[in-house]
Amino acid sequence: MKKLFIILSATLLVACNSSKEKNKLDENTSKEMISENNKEKINDTVPYEDTVMLLGKANRKGFQMDAFKSWFNTGYENYKVDSETLEKLKPLLKDATITVFMGTWCEDSQRETPHFYKILDEANFDESKLTLITVSDEKTTPQGFEDAKNITNVPTLIFYKNGKELSRIVEYPIESLEKDMLAILSGKEYKHAYAE
Repeated sequence: MKKLFIILSATLLVACNSSKEKNKLDENTSKEMISENNKEKINDTVPYEDTVMLLGKANRKGFQMDAFKSWFNTGYENYKVDSETLEKLKPLLKDATITVFMGTWCEDSQRETPHFYKILDEANFDESKLTLITVSDEKTTPQGFEDAKNITNVPTLIFYKNGKELSRIVEYPIESLEKDMLAILSGKEYKHAYAE
């Protein structure tokens, strides 16, 4: 009888453990599926007038879509970076993170964004430290990325160090993108075009 009890106990124990392992596997698989399904959309387009606009989180690849590549590539290729200012800017960019709010429908964004990317490229900026948010003509996103950011005009380029906002360039630079970025990142007093 004791042997039978031990055998039954062992069988139940094995069955329970394999059931727990199966549950653990199912749980992990579910987590992976959930995180796969909840991935944020990047470079999402919505209709705008007789074309489309990017809306929400985006990256440089989005600018290679047919609706945007003409102005982006032309602006990028034709921009001559101020190399003297760039050399002073490079070391300061290493500790910076940047969030850009722009509208693919906006002429100011179409002008400044390609120039900004060229500056970052020539400075060897780590693009993983750049967040690009594309907004509607009301300066909003469905996800509310603009909430509490006071986005009144685009493009708005916000510079952070250690998670704290240093300053921002709003709509257009005061001197030039390079010189304004240098002023902000070196801690000089800087007022954007709409600062009070």
